[in-house]
Amino acid sequence: MTAKKVVVVGGGLGGLTAAALLARGGCSVTLFERSKHLGGRGQTSEVEGFRFNLGPRALARAGAGMRVLGRLGVTPQGSVPGQKGGTYALRAGRLHPLPRGPVSLLTTDLLGLAGKLELARFLGALPRVDADALENVPAREWLRTRVASEEVRDVAGALVRVASYCADLEGLSAQAAVRQLQQGLKGNVLYVDEGWGSLVTRVAAVARDAGARVEVSAKVERVVVKDGRVEGLRMGDGTVLAADAVVVAGAPGDVASLMPGDEVLEGEAAAAIPVRAATLELGLSRLPKPQALFALGIDGPWYASVHSAYAKLGPEGGAMVHVMKYLTEADAEASEAELEVVMDTLQPGWREVLVARRFRPSLVVTHLLPTAKAGGLSGRPTAKVPHVSGLYRVGDWVGEEGMLVDASFASAEVVEQALLRGERHAEPVRMAMGA
Repeated sequence: MTAKKVVVVGGGLGGLTAAALLARGGCSVTLFERSKHLGGRGQTSEVEGFRFNLGPRALARAGAGMRVLGRLGVTPQGSVPGQKGGTYALRAGRLHPLPRGPVSLLTTDLLGLAGKLELARFLGALPRVDADALENVPAREWLRTRVASEEVRDVAGALVRVASYCADLEGLSAQAAVRQLQQGLKGNVLYVDEGWGSLVTRVAAVARDAGARVEVSAKVERVVVKDGRVEGLRMGDGTVLAADAVVVAGAPGDVASLMPGDEVLEGEAAAAIPVRAATLELGLSRLPKPQALFALGIDGPWYASVHSAYAKLGPEGGAMVHVMKYLTEADAEASEAELEVVMDTLQPGWREVLVARRFRPSLVVTHLLPTAKAGGLSGRPTAKVPHVSGLYRVGDWVGEEGMLVDASFASAEVVEQALLRGERHAEPVRMAMGA
């Protein structure tokens, strides 16, 4: 039987993964990326010898990303943060030791004795929490039911932020928050050597080796649909390419733009609340305080981490540091000066050793906040578009598994399962309409 003909639109990690999985499964796959470079938000650029990711990136060791990359034969290289150096809680402009385990919990001055005991009970009970029973419960409300002390709730809320990259605890579903916390406790995260661009390069190579055709600077105009079924793609030059299935890897608006006039998809795009962050990336010739490697805001949505302490991201002796403010709809702005103040607290004197810097005031972290109102992760759009046969989507906003890049990897795997399972029972491939 002729292999199923599939077109993937979008060359980020999700799209490349879908292309690789489908091509290895026997499909005839073509991937189109509109920009000159693959990778999307997974791109890494080199500045003065430093590897700049688009904001602070970490790969969950117990998440879908590691599972799917393993299936592709890709083993990310890097290290787990927090195994050396000082990690701190930032409160009222001061650094306090951030508890990393039983010993540091007992010795920190962040909490009193009663608070330490309550935090220990909260963390100890997390693995047994039924996250799926909390789909419609806001994360903030769930924390109120689990933690009596306000100061301990502040610490727990900060842990939710760093695990989910989301500061809107009133909107965020507790299901998503708990799953991210449980995942973090189970395996922590990995900072990737040479930046996330190294993952993009390796997944793209797997896709090509499996037979997928990958084209950049390719303009796709729309999906061609007849009688509710995908027939192919119309390219920017008017050419129509036949396909049995189209996989769109991108934002909700990207899917809707390729299906003009589709009220369902346009409605989903309009309703999607993206999660954003302000980021300051700094390449330093050295660290003024070599032991100060991490700070997490307790009374504010702050994050700072020396990623180069655990991954190869710069020249020998240099330091690649990420500073971030988690944004919400209610607090949607951050100045570069605000993030500099956080850096001043963690690494005073950093300006004297500055080599390269980049500030992004509103970087998209994920394209859809999994809200309690919408049913959490379970309420996100499915990988298969229900009302259009043969149309699929992949992204950090799709499916019931994972957040951030894990959702992209997981949704790519769901598309693979749907198309390859369907192929075994499929009718012969229709006559192609074009090249």
